[in-house]
Amino acid sequence: MAVPIAAAAASPLLAWRDPVYIAAGFAGVVAMALLLVQPLLAGGLLPGLGAQRGRRIHGWIGGLLVVAVIVHVAGLWITSPPDVIDALLFASPTPFSAWGVIAMWAIFAAALLATQRRRLRLNPLVWRRAHTALAAVIVAGTVAHALLIEGTMETMSKIALSVLVIAATVKVIVDLRIWTRRSRSRSRQQASSR
Repeated sequence: MAVPIAAAAASPLLAWRDPVYIAAGFAGVVAMALLLVQPLLAGGLLPGLGAQRGRRIHGWIGGLLVVAVIVHVAGLWITSPPDVIDALLFASPTPFSAWGVIAMWAIFAAALLATQRRRLRLNPLVWRRAHTALAAVIVAGTVAHALLIEGTMETMSKIALSVLVIAATVKVIVDLRIWTRRSRSRSRQQASSR
């Protein structure tokens, strides 16, 4: 996670950028790095953390992701409002913009779904499937967004981070068996143990 951030910090392209633009860019890089942690926490794959504690940290990291995306978009808005408007309206000539906007809305939707989980009173399996589907959109959109940008992120570390984020997400989705029949009985067991 630290290598792409350090590589971006050493980029010669930063010399020509305003501080607000640099902060916006780094917020995006940090958000992408945090995406690697999210599935590992959700799947209980980080050593030393129990499932309960891992899920709680997953929620906090999700909040940090939302903040990072807001800082990313707000900084870009300050430096170039027309570009952000074009991106939000899917009218930008740069294909990376559309992927970034799709990922942004999926992050907001996943966060809203997580914070309103009890109020919505969704079946646990329905909630998990919806949250997981949004997570898949977030990962796909973010990776496409990052890979299409030729900016401060160094190419090889960006590709390596992208591969790790995709691999971690796929592994956890497969391990948790969200879309299988076995998941139903597992969800009922988890709901009854609460």
